[in-house]
Amino acid sequence: MAQAVQKLVAKVPSLLSAAVTYSKPRLATFWYYARVELVPPSPAEIPKAIEGASTLIKSFQSGRLGQITVKDAVRNGLVATEVLMWFYIGECIGKGGIIGYDV
Repeated sequence: MAQAVQKLVAKVPSLLSAAVTYSKPRLATFWYYARVELVPPSPAEIPKAIEGASTLIKSFQSGRLGQITVKDAVRNGLVATEVLMWFYIGECIGKGGIIGYDV
């Protein structure tokens, strides 16, 4: 038993070295995209978002929504699904489980 523990302790530095070597490029890629994608909107981007939402509402009211391409419709559906899934994930985290609230 003691020899097995000694062998395991002897392997720990090499395992840590391998883990660091494996994860460094992946973490670098993650942080590269996280700095770009996970930042909140700047004050200059907020009016653009409001204008885009008002344009979407006007196009929906005028019936131009029926003239959208399939590619754009699929893209919009995927974005809406992603937003909805993040909402559900936030709800599950907030209530502390998948099933119901504690009342």
